[in-house]
Amino acid sequence: MKKEGNETKVGYGTGNFERRKHSRFNVDLSIEYSQNGLFGKHGRAVNASEGGLLLHLREKMEIGKHFVLKLFFPCGPEMNTIKMLVQVFWIDVHMGKDWGDYRTGVKFVDISLRDVDTLEIFTDGTR
Repeated sequence: MKKEGNETKVGYGTGNFERRKHSRFNVDLSIEYSQNGLFGKHGRAVNASEGGLLLHLREKMEIGKHFVLKLFFPCGPEMNTIKMLVQVFWIDVHMGKDWGDYRTGVKFVDISLRDVDTLEIFTDGTR
């Protein structure tokens, strides 16, 4: 409510304004990731955008941490792989050891223009 002079103005409606810069696309893709150059840790990407990914990981990552990620997705009869450097932007609170995966938001730090194009073509097909 705003008060101007002796008159009170009431605001109506509700607002849930989106703060994201880029649209999100639901995906369900396998990933492998490495913090030390040895791949072998697995997870899932559950949505993608022009700026990053939402991942489900088995381990808690620290905000600001960089790691290398391989994203696997089908393209016709083949399986394509995109390799990139990402940074942890946010994490969900883990609800206990039996809860499951950590929801982890990562942003792209280093990804080739070719791989960006490939990811865009794939997400265009998921709409």
